[in-house]
This record gives sequence, structure tokens and C-alpha cells, in this order.
Amino acid sequence: MTAHQVPMPMNGRDPANLRGDPITGDRYWSRDFARAEWEMLWTKIWHIAGRLSDIPDPGDFLVHDFMKESVIVVRQQDGSIRAFYNACGHRGMRLVRESSSVEAFVCPYHGWRWGKNGVLQYAQDPQDFPQGNPCGKLRLKELRCDAWGGFAWYTMDDAAPPLADYLDPIPALYRNYAMDTAVRVAWYRIELNANWKFVTDNFSESYHTRTAHPQVPPWIDQDVDSARHELWPKGHGRTVQPMRPSLTDRPAIGTNEVFAAILKAWDIDPDAYRSYEDFVIQGWRDLKAAKRRLWRERGYLHYEHLSDEEITDSLHTVIFPNVTISFLPDNLVFFRSEPHPDDAEKCFFDLWCMAFPVEGQEVVDSIMAGPRPLREAEACEHRVFDQGRGVPELTGQIVYQDMELAEGMQAGMHSRGYSDAHLAAQETRVRYFHEVLNDWLAGCRP
Repeated sequence: MTAHQVPMPMNGRDPANLRGDPITGDRYWSRDFARAEWEMLWTKIWHIAGRLSDIPDPGDFLVHDFMKESVIVVRQQDGSIRAFYNACGHRGMRLVRESSSVEAFVCPYHGWRWGKNGVLQYAQDPQDFPQGNPCGKLRLKELRCDAWGGFAWYTMDDAAPPLADYLDPIPALYRNYAMDTAVRVAWYRIELNANWKFVTDNFSESYHTRTAHPQVPPWIDQDVDSARHELWPKGHGRTVQPMRPSLTDRPAIGTNEVFAAILKAWDIDPDAYRSYEDFVIQGWRDLKAAKRRLWRERGYLHYEHLSDEEITDSLHTVIFPNVTISFLPDNLVFFRSEPHPDDAEKCFFDLWCMAFPVEGQEVVDSIMAGPRPLREAEACEHRVFDQGRGVPELTGQIVYQDMELAEGMQAGMHSRGYSDAHLAAQETRVRYFHEVLNDWLAGCRP
């Protein structure tokens, strides 16, 4: 199989692909379960440290704190990236607290200076070491790192498969997207009172959308038979949905103003269709043709290599175990959940809203965070959700509605009334995620 070939997915709506492992409540609150995840999952997988665009020059570095661990990814003089544990080789002091740029890493405790390549350059009183002068000999402990999708990745496991194998088939699926050109217009890290798995569960199905997100069906078709539900043996999966109105949720009177405005923006007359069905289905087809015809003159240069599906549809993709990316025609929305270092019933939820630049466009709809200037967010917003009070500017957004559900789900995992999930076929990917997780915890990587 070549690098651009994608293996046939399994049907993400077919329970025959499941063993039937129960999704018990204790996996969301048990300290023993969280400890097993640290030992058998988090120290073995590939993690995203940050975006490559944040470290363009030699000496620029990212800091990724994960539970009790901290990793530095630093741009080298030759343009490559390397990753090191954020711990001084002298007595373990954290070298840096946040991403920045340096000529060398200087320990704030005893002044040891480590080069960008991890080699010790300076130590006070080097002649005083019985082992001999450590300069030029000691190195920071290095981790394997790699890049894909405009992200810097690292793994703590020397025996982990190469990143391309770990992600397979995601790189081939999304080879048409100019991911490294996307501008991060909104950047949040939000503490939630829920286990990290709530987030992956939530993004592995759209069954909740009509209830939790009533604003979605008018512009993304939520009819179960309109979507493709796909999964792969390594735990990655996606739901592909047309970005057009649901025929189930048609307006009682009038038409769908949301979709009508989209058609008008591409010089399509929404009143030219004989029926609501034609407006939705033929309008969606006409939108594909219009975008294909007009993208260059409109400045949508990121459309150049996208397929007809990719320029009009929502490809909502979960990368096992904790990263979700919504691939939309004009946006990439990055979600990630990471466990709290001390409490299995808390997690950190990362939201990065990224937009593809369009010539002449100054403000973009970030989808999850509302209208934003088309420029890089200056810094990460660290917030505590606090029943929504911590992120008032996101009120009413899709992701806010998801976070509102987190505490109730977490509480329900303690109830004697819950023993296992009773899932619809379209929620097959939820149980599959837990089964792949169980395999990792048993030492059986897919």
C-alpha cells in the first residue's frame, strides 16, 4: 500500500465489529484505572506538543506539560526539531515553564546551561565533579519526535511505532488539506470536572446533536442515514456529514435562511428551486460546482487540492485516544482532552479554532468560538469551566453546550443505576474506543 492509499474502513454503525466489552462507570473515576492508563497508554502513545508554526526559528521551543511530566520540543539550527524532558540533568529542576525562545536552556537553580541540542555547555565549578568535567558529555534525556499536520509530536516510548504508522490512515485521508497554513484564531485550555474519556466519547457520535446542539441541523445534515460512520483497527474513526440542512428538521414555514445565505455567497439563487428537497440536495450539489468554479478568483486557495466532498462537508475525526479534529471546508477545529495529574474526575480540554486564510478576509467564523479576527491568537486562555461561568464568551457555542454536559455524565458514572451503555448502532464507535483502550491497557497494541 502506498503512502496515499487509504485502507477500507470498518462500518462504524455495525455492532458486529465489537466484542461487547462493558463501559463501566469505574473507568471514569477509579484511581487504579487512571494509574493503568498512565503506565500502559499515556507513556506509550504519540502526543502533540504544539504547532510547528509557533517555533519557526532556531531556539524557539514548545513546552507540553502532561500530568506530572513535561517535555520541550525545540527547533534546531538546521531547522529540524528535537524533544527533551524538561528536567535538568543535575538535580531534575524544571528548566522552563512556558514556550518561548532561547539560545540555551539555563537551569534557574544552579545555572547549568544546556544547548538547543541538549548537550551541557556550562556548569559551575566543573573541576569539582569526581566523575570529571560534565560539560560536553552530559545530555538532556531525549525523546523521539516527529511532525504531521503542522503539529509537533513526541512519544515517551522508545519502542513506539513511527508516527506515520501510529496515525495510519489519517495522513493519507487528509493529504489534501493545507493544514500548516491554518491560522489559530482562538486558543483555550479549559479545566472540566469530568474524566478525559467523556470528551472522546462525545466526539465519537452525533446522536446527541439534535438534543444538545439544535443550531446544527440547519447547516449540517444530522439524519443518521446521510452520514458515513467509519473506523479503523487502531482506534481512529470519523463521521462524515454533508454540510446542508437536514431534511428531517425542515422549517414549518419559509425556508432555511442559514443555507440560503451560503448559496447566495457563491452566486446561487436559493429561490430557484422547485421544492425544499431540491433546495437542499440540488443546492448542495450546485454549491460544490460553484466552489470548484470560483475558488481561485475568490481567494480560497486552500481548495486547490480538496475533493468535492472536502469543499462542502464535515469530516469529524477522532485520533485515538484523545485528539479530535473537525476538517471543515474553511476551518480546522482541534479538540484534545488530557487527564488531570491528581484527580481522575477532572481533565483539561484544549480548543484550538483554526481558519484557512482567504484573500481579503479580516474576520472569520471560528465555528466553535464565534467571529474572530483572522490573525493568530496571542496566547492560550487558561480557564476553569465552572458551569460555564469561566468562559462566558463561548456561551451558546457548540463546544460550550458539550462542556455543559460533562459534570452530569461524570456524576452518573457513580450511580448504581448505571452499569453499561445501551448504545444505538450509530454509537458503535463509542464502545470501539473503549475496546481499543482496553487492548492498550492489557499490553496488546492494535
